[in-house]
Amino acid sequence: MVSLRGLKVILEALEPKPDDVVIEIGAGTGFLTLPLASKVAKVIAVEIDRRLAEVLRELCAGLSNVVIVEGDILKTTPAALLEQGGCGGMPYKLVGNLPYYITSAILRHFLENKPKPSLAVVTVQKEVAQRILALPGEMSLLSVSVRLYARPELVSYIPAGAFFPPPEVDSAVVKLEILPEPLIPEEEEPGFFSLVRAGFGGKRKTLRNALRRGLGLPSEEVEEILREAGISPERRAETLSIEEWLRLWEKLKVKRWTQERSFSLL
Repeated sequence: MVSLRGLKVILEALEPKPDDVVIEIGAGTGFLTLPLASKVAKVIAVEIDRRLAEVLRELCAGLSNVVIVEGDILKTTPAALLEQGGCGGMPYKLVGNLPYYITSAILRHFLENKPKPSLAVVTVQKEVAQRILALPGEMSLLSVSVRLYARPELVSYIPAGAFFPPPEVDSAVVKLEILPEPLIPEEEEPGFFSLVRAGFGGKRKTLRNALRRGLGLPSEEVEEILREAGISPERRAETLSIEEWLRLWEKLKVKRWTQERSFSLL
């Protein structure tokens, strides 16, 4: 990013405080890193490109509160990054410009692993932002996943010209206020996501057919579970709210346990 307006938007959304620890993804040449370092206690700047990491080290050589980590963000953990920054066990915020092809993977990486950030401000392609922020009628696996852990909010759209070289599409800054606890217990997350993936696995299929095929359950059982959850079997996955997915999961979980079938089969 090379836009001062874009920089201002990100910093205001992040609400940096003097005692904050911030993990920055894709620090590049330090356009965000340097001003951020003047506002917070510690910046742990992650950059996968070796040449950019070298430039960043030179630019930040006089800053004792900036730690440069060269490597793939998906091949480390939040806990390991905090340890490298000398901030093990401390709360942190997350900021970064996420590459389109791994946006979902990075979000899952930080939302599903501990410790989770208290707040995340991410710049993503406009299309991805719309998927994250989608409401019932246009929901996706990504929007359900994010809402399980956070309250998403659109901060601002950013034109392609704010970047160099400019991408072919516009971007958006999205703020994620991380929930104190996920909406379901951690041990139930694999089962819940198996349910949601099954629902979205059949494009343009009704929930009756998608869940029957995705979960390997008889149609009659799927219809019964949906009715108990107050959801029409004729609806499609993209029309369900996060609350309806949670209700459906509760009914499915109770049904499977009642029948003494293995929870791990989901």
